[in-house]
Amino acid sequence: MTIETSDPVLVQPGVPLLEVEDLHVEFHTRDGVAKAVNGVSYKVHPGETLAVLGESGSGKSVTAQAVMGILDMPPARIPRGAIKFQGRDLLKMSNEERRKLRGQRMAMIFQDSLSALNPVYSVGFQLGEMFRVHRGMSRKDAKAKAVELMDLVKIPAARTRVNDYPHQFSGGMRQRIMIAMALALEPDLIIADEPTTALDVTVQAQVMGLLAELQREFHMGLILITHDLGVVADVADNIVVMYAGRIVERAPVHAIYRQPGHPYTKGLLASIPRLDLKGQDLYAIKGLPPNLMRIPSGCAFNPRCPYARDVCTTELPAAVPLGTGRESACHFAQAVLEGEVAADVH
Repeated sequence: MTIETSDPVLVQPGVPLLEVEDLHVEFHTRDGVAKAVNGVSYKVHPGETLAVLGESGSGKSVTAQAVMGILDMPPARIPRGAIKFQGRDLLKMSNEERRKLRGQRMAMIFQDSLSALNPVYSVGFQLGEMFRVHRGMSRKDAKAKAVELMDLVKIPAARTRVNDYPHQFSGGMRQRIMIAMALALEPDLIIADEPTTALDVTVQAQVMGLLAELQREFHMGLILITHDLGVVADVADNIVVMYAGRIVERAPVHAIYRQPGHPYTKGLLASIPRLDLKGQDLYAIKGLPPNLMRIPSGCAFNPRCPYARDVCTTELPAAVPLGTGRESACHFAQAVLEGEVAADVH
């Protein structure tokens, strides 16, 4: 599929598509200030898939919403940090400049497709709206483009289903429509926020396979936000793991699966169901994620960490290099990586 762009932008060689630098996001509420993102930094290059992992409340989606410029401000506030898209700081742009980037240069796939799609308009009308608004196409031409997009994401009988409404599609098909909508104007970067939530395992695999195929075809940067390490194993190039608004580990995907270097990542991996452990209790990380208004001192994971020592409760750990392209924000990162530290020591 070829989509004409009215405002072509050259991707600069060697410059990251997206560079998030020391980003902080907080929410001011009646009960206090919730520090949702606390110094997050990462980069995404053209053609790269970055997976951002963590439990609910870790700051994954808030970071993505800050990148897209769709946070409600107030109550949200960005006290410091930078978000650079091809070298330009998005936080210094006007609302109108950022609005023009959304859809054309960067797009987002939301996790709840039924809520994201308007129930009173056909999917063809909603897909075609991208071309009518951004390209000035007629309704007839925009509808033809909508059919092309539906074909692209492998929706059967697209020409006859283009006039159907969201409720007439299955969850997996609606998610494909959301992917088609994000791809409509061939953006350089797509952020997929939990794109397989509430889908069964088979459909999850189909959706993830489709995303990977389209990402390779269009050489886009892809940020995949999820809490499920099992979803990203065959798709991601690199992984960052977030906890309490911070990145606690980053590494190439296979390195993390082979040998995680942070206790939290080890816990997430241990929580994945395995065929060779059939009949055994599924592991769960003890405790709950912290209240973002009262994040524990030191390492925020220390109340739940089986490896925690006294230093973990008082000193915030710096990121420790663990080899090429990977690091862990743990006081005992190297020992955890090599299995040289005992668990359940407090």
